[in-house]
Amino acid sequence: MENIKVALIHDWLTGQRGGEKVLEVLAEVFPKAPIYTLFHFPGSQTEAVEKRNIQTSFLQRMPFLKKHYRWYLPFYPMAAELFDLQRYDLVISSSHCVAKGIIPHPDALHVAYIHSPVRYAWNQYHSYFSRERLSFFPNLLIPPLIHYLRMWDVTSSARVDHFIANSRNVARRIEKYYRRQADVIHPPVDTESYYLPDADPEKKYDLIVSALVPYKMIDLAISAYNRIGWPLKIVGQGPEFKKLHKLAGQNVEFIGALGLSDLRRLYQGARTLILPGEEDFGITALEAQACGTPVVAYGRGGACETVLEGETGVFFSELKTSSLLAALDKFQGLKFNNRTIRTHARSFSREIFKEKITAAIRQKWQTFKEGK
Repeated sequence: MENIKVALIHDWLTGQRGGEKVLEVLAEVFPKAPIYTLFHFPGSQTEAVEKRNIQTSFLQRMPFLKKHYRWYLPFYPMAAELFDLQRYDLVISSSHCVAKGIIPHPDALHVAYIHSPVRYAWNQYHSYFSRERLSFFPNLLIPPLIHYLRMWDVTSSARVDHFIANSRNVARRIEKYYRRQADVIHPPVDTESYYLPDADPEKKYDLIVSALVPYKMIDLAISAYNRIGWPLKIVGQGPEFKKLHKLAGQNVEFIGALGLSDLRRLYQGARTLILPGEEDFGITALEAQACGTPVVAYGRGGACETVLEGETGVFFSELKTSSLLAALDKFQGLKFNNRTIRTHARSFSREIFKEKITAAIRQKWQTFKEGK
Protein backbone atom coordinates (compact mmCIF):
# COMPACT_ATOMS: atom_id res chain seq x y z
CA MET A 1 0.00 0.00 0.00
CA GLU A 2 3.07 2.25 0.08
CA ASN A 3 2.65 3.48 -3.50
CA ILE A 4 -1.03 4.34 -3.45
CA LYS A 5 -2.44 7.82 -2.85
CA VAL A 6 -4.41 8.01 0.40
CA ALA A 7 -6.57 10.79 1.84
CA LEU A 8 -8.01 10.99 5.36
CA ILE A 9 -11.32 12.74 6.04
CA HIS A 10 -12.61 13.86 9.45
CA ASP A 11 -15.70 15.95 10.18
CA TRP A 12 -13.98 18.79 12.06
CA LEU A 13 -10.95 19.36 14.27
CA THR A 14 -12.00 21.33 17.35
CA GLY A 15 -10.86 19.15 20.26
CA GLN A 16 -9.40 15.80 21.24
CA ARG A 17 -12.30 13.42 21.66
CA GLY A 18 -12.62 9.78 20.61
CA GLY A 19 -12.91 10.55 16.90
CA GLU A 20 -9.69 12.54 16.93
CA LYS A 21 -7.91 9.64 18.64
CA VAL A 22 -8.93 7.41 15.73
CA LEU A 23 -7.67 10.04 13.28
CA GLU A 24 -4.31 10.21 15.09
CA VAL A 25 -3.77 6.48 14.56
CA LEU A 26 -4.87 6.64 10.92
CA ALA A 27 -2.45 9.53 10.39
CA GLU A 28 0.32 7.41 11.90
CA VAL A 29 -0.52 4.44 9.66
CA PHE A 30 -0.60 6.72 6.58
CA PRO A 31 2.07 9.36 7.31
CA LYS A 32 1.89 11.03 3.88
CA ALA A 33 -1.91 11.29 3.65
CA PRO A 34 -3.40 14.80 3.79
CA ILE A 35 -6.27 15.38 6.22
CA TYR A 36 -9.46 16.94 4.88
CA THR A 37 -11.84 18.47 7.42
CA LEU A 38 -14.73 20.96 7.35
CA PHE A 39 -12.91 23.29 9.74
CA HIS A 40 -9.91 23.25 12.03
CA PHE A 41 -9.22 25.28 15.15
CA PRO A 42 -5.39 25.54 15.20
CA GLY A 43 -3.86 24.26 18.43
CA SER A 44 -6.81 21.98 19.23
CA GLN A 45 -5.01 18.78 18.17
CA THR A 46 -1.89 16.91 19.16
CA GLU A 47 1.38 18.03 17.60
CA ALA A 48 1.40 14.95 15.36
CA VAL A 49 -1.88 16.05 13.74
CA GLU A 50 -1.22 19.80 13.77
CA LYS A 51 1.91 19.44 11.66
CA ARG A 52 0.10 17.48 8.95
CA ASN A 53 -1.19 18.86 5.66
CA ILE A 54 -4.71 19.87 6.80
CA GLN A 55 -7.16 20.95 4.09
CA THR A 56 -10.31 22.78 5.23
CA SER A 57 -13.57 23.65 3.48
CA PHE A 58 -15.06 27.08 2.75
CA LEU A 59 -16.60 26.95 6.25
CA GLN A 60 -13.19 27.77 7.70
CA ARG A 61 -13.67 31.39 6.55
CA MET A 62 -17.17 31.86 7.98
CA PRO A 63 -17.72 34.52 10.67
CA PHE A 64 -18.11 33.51 14.33
CA LEU A 65 -17.18 29.93 13.40
CA LYS A 66 -15.28 29.08 16.56
CA LYS A 67 -18.13 29.99 18.90
CA HIS A 68 -21.11 29.12 16.70
CA TYR A 69 -20.03 26.41 14.24
CA ARG A 70 -23.35 24.61 14.81
CA TRP A 71 -25.08 27.51 12.98
CA TYR A 72 -23.56 26.23 9.74
CA LEU A 73 -25.05 22.73 9.91
CA PRO A 74 -27.15 23.24 6.73
CA PHE A 75 -23.89 23.73 4.77
CA TYR A 76 -22.03 20.68 6.14
CA PRO A 77 -23.13 18.20 3.42
CA MET A 78 -22.19 20.58 0.61
CA ALA A 79 -18.85 21.38 2.25
CA ALA A 80 -17.97 17.67 2.40
CA GLU A 81 -18.98 17.11 -1.21
CA LEU A 82 -16.84 20.01 -2.47
CA PHE A 83 -13.56 18.40 -1.43
CA ASP A 84 -11.65 17.42 -4.58
CA LEU A 85 -10.58 13.82 -3.89
CA GLN A 86 -10.38 12.62 -7.48
CA ARG A 87 -6.64 11.92 -7.41
CA TYR A 88 -6.75 9.47 -4.48
CA ASP A 89 -6.82 5.67 -4.73
CA LEU A 90 -7.93 5.10 -1.12
CA VAL A 91 -10.10 7.44 0.95
CA ILE A 92 -10.63 6.76 4.66
CA SER A 93 -13.29 8.81 6.42
CA SER A 94 -13.65 9.11 10.19
CA SER A 95 -17.25 10.23 10.57
CA HIS A 96 -19.88 11.10 13.15
CA CYS A 97 -21.61 13.64 10.92
CA VAL A 98 -20.94 14.18 7.20
CA ALA A 99 -17.37 13.00 6.49
CA LYS A 100 -18.58 9.71 5.05
CA GLY A 101 -20.55 11.67 2.41
CA ILE A 102 -17.50 12.82 0.43
CA ILE A 103 -17.37 12.02 -3.29
CA PRO A 104 -14.43 9.74 -4.13
CA HIS A 105 -13.12 8.89 -7.58
CA PRO A 106 -15.21 6.12 -9.23
CA ASP A 107 -12.15 3.84 -9.22
CA ALA A 108 -11.17 4.61 -5.60
CA LEU A 109 -11.85 2.58 -2.47
CA HIS A 110 -13.75 4.39 0.30
CA VAL A 111 -13.60 2.92 3.82
CA ALA A 112 -15.71 4.76 6.42
CA TYR A 113 -15.02 4.42 10.14
CA ILE A 114 -18.31 5.44 11.77
CA HIS A 115 -18.44 6.82 15.32
CA SER A 116 -22.20 7.22 14.89
CA PRO A 117 -24.70 8.03 12.16
CA VAL A 118 -25.59 11.72 12.63
CA ARG A 119 -26.88 11.65 16.22
CA TYR A 120 -29.13 14.69 16.09
CA ALA A 121 -30.74 13.48 12.86
CA TRP A 122 -31.46 9.95 14.06
CA ASN A 123 -31.54 8.37 17.52
CA GLN A 124 -30.89 11.58 19.50
CA TYR A 125 -33.15 13.92 17.53
CA HIS A 126 -35.67 14.38 20.32
CA SER A 127 -32.92 14.94 22.90
CA TYR A 128 -31.70 17.93 20.90
CA PHE A 129 -34.86 19.22 19.21
CA SER A 130 -37.96 18.28 21.18
CA ARG A 131 -40.74 20.85 20.84
CA GLU A 132 -40.28 21.78 24.49
CA ARG A 133 -36.65 22.74 23.91
CA LEU A 134 -37.25 25.00 20.91
CA SER A 135 -38.85 28.41 20.51
CA PHE A 136 -41.41 29.19 17.79
CA PHE A 137 -39.17 29.82 14.75
CA PRO A 138 -36.70 26.96 15.41
CA ASN A 139 -39.73 24.66 15.68
CA LEU A 140 -40.65 25.73 12.14
CA LEU A 141 -37.16 25.57 10.64
CA ILE A 142 -35.37 22.63 12.25
CA PRO A 143 -37.71 19.70 11.34
CA PRO A 144 -37.46 20.26 7.56
CA LEU A 145 -33.72 20.85 7.83
CA ILE A 146 -33.19 17.58 9.70
CA HIS A 147 -35.52 15.80 7.25
CA TYR A 148 -33.24 16.92 4.42
CA LEU A 149 -30.15 15.86 6.39
CA ARG A 150 -31.59 12.37 6.94
CA MET A 151 -32.28 11.93 3.22
CA TRP A 152 -28.78 13.14 2.33
CA ASP A 153 -27.24 10.90 4.99
CA VAL A 154 -28.91 7.77 3.62
CA THR A 155 -28.21 8.66 -0.01
CA SER A 156 -24.55 9.44 0.64
CA SER A 157 -24.04 6.12 2.45
CA ALA A 158 -24.02 4.48 -1.01
CA ARG A 159 -20.68 6.23 -1.67
CA VAL A 160 -19.02 4.05 0.98
CA ASP A 161 -17.52 0.72 -0.10
CA HIS A 162 -16.92 -0.65 3.40
CA PHE A 163 -18.19 0.44 6.80
CA ILE A 164 -16.32 -0.06 10.07
CA ALA A 165 -18.26 0.78 13.24
CA ASN A 166 -16.72 1.76 16.57
CA SER A 167 -19.06 -0.63 18.45
CA ARG A 168 -21.70 -3.26 17.92
CA ASN A 169 -24.15 -0.62 19.09
CA VAL A 170 -23.23 1.68 16.20
CA ALA A 171 -23.12 -1.24 13.74
CA ARG A 172 -26.79 -1.90 14.55
CA ARG A 173 -27.63 1.72 13.73
CA ILE A 174 -25.73 1.53 10.44
CA GLU A 175 -27.78 -1.53 9.50
CA LYS A 176 -31.04 0.13 10.61
CA TYR A 177 -30.56 3.51 8.90
CA TYR A 178 -28.35 2.68 5.90
CA ARG A 179 -29.23 -1.01 5.41
CA ARG A 180 -25.52 -1.81 5.30
CA GLN A 181 -23.33 -4.25 7.23
CA ALA A 182 -20.35 -2.97 9.20
CA ASP A 183 -17.30 -4.60 10.73
CA VAL A 184 -16.66 -3.63 14.36
CA ILE A 185 -13.30 -2.34 15.58
CA HIS A 186 -13.41 -0.59 18.94
CA PRO A 187 -11.61 2.79 19.00
CA PRO A 188 -8.25 3.29 20.73
CA VAL A 189 -7.96 4.06 24.43
CA ASP A 190 -4.78 5.64 25.80
CA THR A 191 -4.15 3.05 28.49
CA GLU A 192 -0.51 4.17 28.82
CA SER A 193 -1.31 7.77 29.79
CA TYR A 194 -4.13 6.66 32.11
CA TYR A 195 -2.86 4.25 34.76
CA LEU A 196 -3.18 3.17 38.39
CA PRO A 197 -2.07 5.66 41.05
CA ASP A 198 1.18 4.95 42.93
CA ALA A 199 -0.74 4.88 46.20
CA ASP A 200 -4.45 4.46 46.86
CA PRO A 201 -5.94 7.96 47.19
CA GLU A 202 -8.81 8.74 49.53
CA LYS A 203 -11.99 8.47 47.43
CA LYS A 204 -14.13 11.50 48.29
CA TYR A 205 -16.11 12.23 45.11
CA ASP A 206 -17.80 10.73 42.07
CA LEU A 207 -17.00 11.94 38.56
CA ILE A 208 -18.54 12.72 35.18
CA VAL A 209 -16.33 13.42 32.15
CA SER A 210 -18.53 14.45 29.25
CA ALA A 211 -19.49 17.02 26.68
CA LEU A 212 -22.38 19.02 28.14
CA VAL A 213 -24.95 18.18 25.47
CA PRO A 214 -28.54 16.93 25.85
CA TYR A 215 -28.17 13.23 25.03
CA LYS A 216 -25.50 12.74 27.71
CA MET A 217 -28.27 13.06 30.34
CA ILE A 218 -26.11 15.02 32.80
CA ASP A 219 -29.30 16.52 34.25
CA LEU A 220 -30.36 13.03 35.35
CA ALA A 221 -27.12 12.57 37.30
CA ILE A 222 -27.42 16.03 38.86
CA SER A 223 -30.97 15.24 39.98
CA ALA A 224 -29.77 12.05 41.68
CA TYR A 225 -26.81 13.71 43.38
CA ASN A 226 -28.89 16.66 44.51
CA ARG A 227 -31.09 14.16 46.30
CA ILE A 228 -28.32 12.23 48.09
CA GLY A 229 -25.88 15.12 48.55
CA TRP A 230 -22.74 13.19 47.59
CA PRO A 231 -19.86 15.18 46.03
CA LEU A 232 -19.94 15.08 42.22
CA LYS A 233 -17.34 16.66 39.92
CA ILE A 234 -18.26 17.31 36.28
CA VAL A 235 -15.46 17.77 33.73
CA GLY A 236 -16.44 19.13 30.33
CA GLN A 237 -17.87 21.97 28.29
CA GLY A 238 -20.86 22.43 26.05
CA PRO A 239 -24.07 24.31 25.25
CA GLU A 240 -25.94 22.84 28.25
CA PHE A 241 -23.60 24.40 30.83
CA LYS A 242 -25.87 27.25 31.98
CA LYS A 243 -28.92 25.03 32.26
CA LEU A 244 -27.05 22.34 34.18
CA HIS A 245 -25.34 24.83 36.47
CA LYS A 246 -28.74 26.18 37.50
CA LEU A 247 -29.96 22.67 38.32
CA ALA A 248 -26.92 21.72 40.40
CA GLY A 249 -26.76 21.82 44.19
CA GLN A 250 -23.73 22.91 46.20
CA ASN A 251 -22.36 19.35 46.19
CA VAL A 252 -21.93 19.47 42.38
CA GLU A 253 -18.77 21.09 41.01
CA PHE A 254 -18.23 22.06 37.35
CA ILE A 255 -14.58 22.00 36.35
CA GLY A 256 -14.52 22.69 32.59
CA ALA A 257 -11.91 21.24 30.25
CA LEU A 258 -8.72 19.71 31.69
CA GLY A 259 -5.36 18.59 30.41
CA LEU A 260 -4.31 14.96 30.51
CA SER A 261 -2.42 14.99 33.82
CA ASP A 262 -5.19 16.78 35.73
CA LEU A 263 -7.85 14.52 34.23
CA ARG A 264 -5.82 11.43 35.11
CA ARG A 265 -5.56 12.63 38.71
CA LEU A 266 -9.34 13.07 38.89
CA TYR A 267 -9.96 9.60 37.41
CA GLN A 268 -7.56 8.07 39.93
CA GLY A 269 -9.18 9.84 42.88
CA ALA A 270 -12.82 9.13 42.01
CA ARG A 271 -14.97 6.48 43.68
CA THR A 272 -16.72 5.90 40.38
CA LEU A 273 -17.26 7.40 36.93
CA ILE A 274 -20.91 8.05 36.11
CA LEU A 275 -22.25 7.51 32.55
CA PRO A 276 -25.87 8.66 32.83
CA GLY A 277 -26.80 8.53 29.12
CA GLU A 278 -26.60 6.06 26.23
CA GLU A 279 -23.11 6.10 24.75
CA ASP A 280 -22.12 5.24 21.20
CA PHE A 281 -19.04 3.57 22.67
CA GLY A 282 -17.83 5.46 25.75
CA ILE A 283 -14.07 6.07 25.81
CA THR A 284 -14.22 7.88 29.16
CA ALA A 285 -15.47 4.65 30.76
CA LEU A 286 -12.29 2.92 29.64
CA GLU A 287 -10.00 5.82 30.57
CA ALA A 288 -11.44 5.63 34.10
CA GLN A 289 -11.05 1.85 34.17
CA ALA A 290 -7.44 2.18 33.01
CA CYS A 291 -6.95 4.16 36.23
CA GLY A 292 -8.63 1.38 38.23
CA THR A 293 -11.88 3.29 38.73
CA PRO A 294 -15.19 1.41 38.36
CA VAL A 295 -18.14 2.78 36.37
CA VAL A 296 -21.85 3.25 37.04
CA ALA A 297 -23.50 3.38 33.61
CA TYR A 298 -26.85 3.32 31.86
CA GLY A 299 -27.15 -0.27 30.67
CA ARG A 300 -27.71 0.38 26.97
CA GLY A 301 -25.48 1.20 24.03
CA GLY A 302 -21.70 1.20 24.07
CA ALA A 303 -21.35 0.86 27.84
CA CYS A 304 -22.53 -2.75 27.49
CA GLU A 305 -19.35 -3.37 25.46
CA THR A 306 -16.94 -1.54 27.78
CA VAL A 307 -18.19 -2.27 31.31
CA LEU A 308 -18.41 -5.72 32.92
CA GLU A 309 -21.34 -5.90 35.34
CA GLY A 310 -20.11 -6.61 38.87
CA GLU A 311 -16.43 -6.75 37.81
CA THR A 312 -15.65 -3.28 36.48
CA GLY A 313 -18.91 -1.48 37.21
CA VAL A 314 -22.67 -1.47 37.71
CA PHE A 315 -25.54 -0.77 35.29
CA PHE A 316 -28.87 0.95 35.83
CA SER A 317 -31.75 0.02 33.57
CA GLU A 318 -33.97 3.11 33.22
CA LEU A 319 -33.31 6.79 32.51
CA LYS A 320 -34.84 7.72 35.84
CA THR A 321 -33.37 9.25 38.97
CA SER A 322 -34.66 6.33 41.03
CA SER A 323 -32.91 3.80 38.77
CA LEU A 324 -29.56 5.59 39.03
CA LEU A 325 -29.96 5.89 42.82
CA ALA A 326 -30.64 2.15 43.06
CA ALA A 327 -27.44 1.45 41.07
CA LEU A 328 -25.44 3.75 43.34
CA ASP A 329 -26.84 1.92 46.35
CA LYS A 330 -25.82 -1.41 44.80
CA PHE A 331 -22.38 0.03 44.00
CA GLN A 332 -21.89 0.91 47.67
CA GLY A 333 -22.15 -2.76 48.62
CA LEU A 334 -19.62 -4.09 46.10
CA LYS A 335 -15.85 -4.40 46.22
CA PHE A 336 -13.80 -3.91 43.06
CA ASN A 337 -10.22 -4.90 42.27
CA ASN A 338 -8.49 -1.98 40.59
CA ARG A 339 -5.97 -4.24 38.82
CA THR A 340 -8.73 -6.38 37.35
CA ILE A 341 -10.44 -3.22 36.16
CA ARG A 342 -7.25 -1.94 34.51
CA THR A 343 -6.57 -5.30 32.83
CA HIS A 344 -9.98 -5.11 31.20
CA ALA A 345 -9.32 -1.56 29.95
CA ARG A 346 -6.01 -2.58 28.39
CA SER A 347 -7.82 -4.92 25.98
CA PHE A 348 -8.93 -1.69 24.21
CA SER A 349 -5.43 -0.20 23.93
CA ARG A 350 -4.14 2.02 21.16
CA GLU A 351 -1.75 -0.68 19.97
CA ILE A 352 -4.53 -3.25 19.59
CA PHE A 353 -6.65 -0.75 17.63
CA LYS A 354 -3.73 0.10 15.34
CA GLU A 355 -3.13 -3.57 14.55
CA LYS A 356 -6.81 -4.25 13.84
CA ILE A 357 -7.51 -1.15 11.73
CA THR A 358 -4.32 -1.61 9.69
CA ALA A 359 -5.11 -5.26 9.00
CA ALA A 360 -8.73 -4.45 8.08
CA ILE A 361 -7.79 -1.70 5.62
CA ARG A 362 -5.04 -3.80 4.02
CA GLN A 363 -7.46 -6.70 3.58
CA LYS A 364 -10.13 -4.47 2.03
CA TRP A 365 -7.57 -2.88 -0.31
CA GLN A 366 -6.29 -6.29 -1.41
CA THR A 367 -9.85 -7.52 -2.08
CA PHE A 368 -10.61 -4.29 -3.95
CA LYS A 369 -7.51 -4.66 -6.16
CA GLU A 370 -8.28 -8.26 -6.97
CA GLY A 371 -11.83 -7.36 -7.95
CA LYS A 372 -10.88 -4.56 -10.37
